Amino acid sequence: MIYLQLDNLDVYKLARDYSRSGWEIYEKLDWQQRKVIGDQAVRSIDSVGANIAEGYGRFHYLDKSKFYYIARGSLFESKHWMELLKERKLVSEDKYVEMLELHKNILLKINVLIKSQLNHKKIS
Repeated sequence: MIYLQLDNLDVYKLARDYSRSGWEIYEKLDWQQRKVIGDQAVRSIDSVGANIAEGYGRFHYLDKSKFYYIARGSLFESKHWMELLKERKLVSEDKYVEMLELHKNILLKINVLIKSQLNHKKIS
């Protein structure tokens, strides 16, 4: 059996790209914008990958699923912040579209990850 390393997991790689792009947005904000919206946005963005990593490191499928669900929740929270950043003209249209595309791809792969854990439950 071949063990897939976390760094080779597609959804985790996408989450890391999401974090990098989120940080690029954050770096361009001024101090007040960072405190009002940026800190929460970047925390929710970073939480996606962090929870995927934590879930991946758990042994039991229920533990894994719990963290993957949290990652999905953080993904939706981050979309909320991205919408506000766009609405307040704090992010470029290109960067906003890039983030939405990453969001969509991560969501699809997180759902597959969750489903795989639920299927594991049926097998066990």
